[in-house]
Amino acid sequence: MPLESGSKWRLVLSALLISAVILELDAQEQGVTPGRTPKPSKPKLGKSTKKGPRAVTTKPKTKATPAAEAHNLLTQVLNRGKFKKVGESISVQTGDTLELRCRGKPVQWSVPPYLEEDDDGRLRIVQHERYGTLTLVNSTGADTGEYTCYPMYCEDTDCRKEYNKAVKVFVFFPDPQELFVPSSDYYEVIQLRTNWPTVLPCQVTSPEAKVTLHREYPPVEVTVDGMEISFNVKKGFTINRPRPHHAGALYCVASLGNLRQSSTKYMLIYVNYPMAPPAPVIQASSSSVVVGENLRVSCTVMGEQDVVVEFTWEYPGQQIGRPLYTQESISPVGGGAARQQSQSLLLVDEVRDVDQGTYTCTAQNLQGAKSVSTTIKVVPKTKPKKP
Repeated sequence: MPLESGSKWRLVLSALLISAVILELDAQEQGVTPGRTPKPSKPKLGKSTKKGPRAVTTKPKTKATPAAEAHNLLTQVLNRGKFKKVGESISVQTGDTLELRCRGKPVQWSVPPYLEEDDDGRLRIVQHERYGTLTLVNSTGADTGEYTCYPMYCEDTDCRKEYNKAVKVFVFFPDPQELFVPSSDYYEVIQLRTNWPTVLPCQVTSPEAKVTLHREYPPVEVTVDGMEISFNVKKGFTINRPRPHHAGALYCVASLGNLRQSSTKYMLIYVNYPMAPPAPVIQASSSSVVVGENLRVSCTVMGEQDVVVEFTWEYPGQQIGRPLYTQESISPVGGGAARQQSQSLLLVDEVRDVDQGTYTCTAQNLQGAKSVSTTIKVVPKTKPKKP
């Protein structure tokens, strides 16, 4: 039976609507608008663009620095079993207990010299199966300093410190009455070496203290510019390039709140350190000496001005107790650089057979010593011919 024209149109419209719905769903699935050219999709960070089984790429983890890894080994034990990772320094109020835990089996501890000498039974170190603990009770400002944990490498019963894995923490013990770490010395003598920085260890108990450097005479505050002289709250003042004008009596002044105190006085003595050990040159008046004649053996060093050179001798006559006679002198050497000649002259009067042998001169300065030798032959007198 033929369909009516209205029914035909309804069937056509239904088919068109179904096709449109299918196209719309397909477009939504691909993420495009019907009638528009789809844009190429950009890969998202952290996800794979491959089809099929989903591949997930994880974000790379930040690698911890050696310093961070080292400090993960050391923690501070707080009240009620809480743990806190330590940084380069921590503060513990005087009278409180310091407890540090260091991972390792076993570990060894290093503490400030004051505690190594006499801890009054306040310091306790215990090694557990997987970690070591350091406990300090009834703490005082004098306990301020560096505490170090050394993991140990052991083979059977032989153990040694692994210095490259050492973990250090500087512990301040702020004392409301003492701004400086106590010292038993009123004066401390320190050498100003020309080849090495000089440290004035005026150590404070609190990192909050303001510290200045002063000269006793003439009374003046010393300029700390961070270049010639610098300050570190854990070390004190450092004279980076010592010079003669730095010598004298200096002291530190610390202030915190209404409290102001002076440190131990430091007597700085300037010492011109040589650049290298001496290089002596030995020379004899003659390599062959007739019995009864005089012998002169010189030992000479060319070096920097104001650098002291000490001479010592070894000679054959020592074996029989022959006394040592020397003459020493220092004379400037011309030229652009300030240099000097140091010399020791060994005198042997009326040579005898026992004076034959090796003569050795050792020259020494603050950088080291060096020896040089020469050999002397003693020949008998020739008898005069009878007429």
